[in-house]
Amino acid sequence: MDLQLNDQVALVTAASKGLGKASAKALGGEGARLAICARSDLLDKAAAEIRGETGAEVLAIRADLTVPADIERFVQTSLDYFGRIDILVANAGGPPPGKFLDLAPEDWQEAINLTLMSVVRLCYAVIPTMVAQSSGSIVAIESISVKQPIDNLILSNSIRMAVIGMLKSMANELGPQGVRVNSINPTFTWTERVAQLLEHRAAAKGTTIEQEATLVSASIPLGRMGDVEEFGRAVAFLASPAVSFIHGHALMFDGGAARSAL
Repeated sequence: MDLQLNDQVALVTAASKGLGKASAKALGGEGARLAICARSDLLDKAAAEIRGETGAEVLAIRADLTVPADIERFVQTSLDYFGRIDILVANAGGPPPGKFLDLAPEDWQEAINLTLMSVVRLCYAVIPTMVAQSSGSIVAIESISVKQPIDNLILSNSIRMAVIGMLKSMANELGPQGVRVNSINPTFTWTERVAQLLEHRAAAKGTTIEQEATLVSASIPLGRMGDVEEFGRAVAFLASPAVSFIHGHALMFDGGAARSAL
């Protein structure tokens, strides 16, 4: 299937590892030109790996998504370099785990800045260009928690719902102007972030990471966690012009783990 991504310009945030890197690699493999950002020292290594494996043109820009000026610089530098922006994959590391009484109001403010406001600011930065082009695709990487809260992740459970509400509202506003807006919502997919969460669970319960991973896999009808390569393919599909009638949708990447009927 041709995803019609050849020469499309895709911006992917937090792309030095994990789900962001997998998304960038899949888009590059389908012919997209890439601008990627992260605050990690791993960014240049990730860019080189993506270039080597896909042959894609990759612009790597160091940026911290909690800093508004960094977001503006990332988007403007990408636009100056490529001359257009066709796709935004908005990704950010998740807020820390914890139950309500384990956390302070300051933790909520930091989580809002990372999880909600990074997407808000990225959208403000790219949407004028997409509207001027009468085309564009925004995909936000969120979580299965928008359908089914995850124990001990109250920050993520709460704030990601706000992102979904914003995206659905934006879809209603921007669809007539040619801009598609969707989200993809993974369950446990093996990344450094998942390893951190399982380590936290294991420490609290006196178990091992391996035991916690087995429990997670058993809770998923397909009997396993997702892997980053298949996640990247799902992002490339959802972002692509090949599925131009999918709009305002929260795609579940969960192996059937969400128990809701809708």
